[in-house]
Amino acid sequence: QVQLVESGGGSVQAGRSLRLVCTASGSISSICSFAWFRQGELVAKIYTDTGLPVYAESVEGRFTISHHDADNTVYLQMDNLKPEDTAMYSCAAVLTSLKTGLCNTAVYGYWGQGTQVTVSS
Repeated sequence: QVQLVESGGGSVQAGRSLRLVCTASGSISSICSFAWFRQGELVAKIYTDTGLPVYAESVEGRFTISHHDADNTVYLQMDNLKPEDTAMYSCAAVLTSLKTGLCNTAVYGYWGQGTQVTVSS
């Protein structure tokens, strides 16, 4: 089992920045990918073994996802925020399959409670 807790949301004006934080606990050594979603949309994901990030087109160049093994934490740095970025942001994780040894990022099985981000114009 994995537990995820997010923090860092808030209300800012357009053009400003926020950093979201997701702290994992539990079976963290089995996590192969973390992701940030907003209202069902994948915003960004990262593979824990390679550090390879993948971004939605809508945030490419403005958001940066990073993973720190040392403190079991995933960050989403959000710069140049826009009103359309307003949403509840949730952290998610997926474990390496015991059967296949693969990382299936089509299905994130562990979720945090979410943190609200509001951007005003």
